[in-house]
Amino acid sequence: MTEQSNAEATTPQAPDTVPDTAPDTAPAGVPDTAPAGAPAGPAAPKDRRALRAALRWTAAVLAFAAAGAGAAYAVAQPERTDVPGLSTRSDGRWDYPALALPTLPPGAPLPFAPDNADGIHHAGLTQLLLPAPLGSAPDPALKLEKDSVVSVDTFLEEYEATAREKMKQGFADNGLRQIVGRAWTTPDGVRTRVYLLRFHASGFADVFTGCSADMNLNGVNRIETDDLWGKARVAQAAPTTDDVTVLEESVPFGDEQIRAGCVQSGDVQAVILQSRKGATPAVPLHQAVILQGQLLG
Repeated sequence: MTEQSNAEATTPQAPDTVPDTAPDTAPAGVPDTAPAGAPAGPAAPKDRRALRAALRWTAAVLAFAAAGAGAAYAVAQPERTDVPGLSTRSDGRWDYPALALPTLPPGAPLPFAPDNADGIHHAGLTQLLLPAPLGSAPDPALKLEKDSVVSVDTFLEEYEATAREKMKQGFADNGLRQIVGRAWTTPDGVRTRVYLLRFHASGFADVFTGCSADMNLNGVNRIETDDLWGKARVAQAAPTTDDVTVLEESVPFGDEQIRAGCVQSGDVQAVILQSRKGATPAVPLHQAVILQGQLLG
């Protein structure tokens, strides 16, 4: 697993949101260091310094840069070094590169802007895909066409053969325009597949049936709601929305466990799948779901 990222949700765009980090500054009027030439004061108590260090290293740093179309969004990553008496062991989150939204065509509104209430995404779909985390390797098992396009048949390989024909007909009936995808593996063996499905309108995306407890994923006997997702969403200040579904394969499972996260944002449906031999950790999926949701607005 890669080093800890700045947060399970390293937020590219979340206007008017207050970071949940505890301040690391002295109270107003009290300088944090003595003026030049002043005699050194007594050393701070060890327990106070430890508390300040703990707050610095364990709090989630959320950096928000709200701007117009095409704005870049910084990813704040606290440095992690060996701190005497303080564990810096990774908690399972991944380090992602800086996230950026693409420049929109001239005159095109942002999704969910007042003049785009249906949430139509005018940006290139590939540009809205969650990037692979640092230290990962591309997964060649996902068959991609030009510009990361995924065929309907390739996408449907994620589902049981008995469900594919009905889903394919649903895509034809409900205005599926395009699917793009990205896949990677991390050193601990977790394989991630991210798909974005663009429909003609949000009403068509709403009826997508591939993101529910009966989603018929290939090789999965039973999948259910991930009970840890609610706590993760609150802890990371993720948006509270009914358009996010997070599922996990129930115990007992076979050689590997699969986890699924789905985000419906206007005319785009995101499907994120992660699997690994043995148990698959929950934290990376939670992080990917939140980040992908924020990229989609």
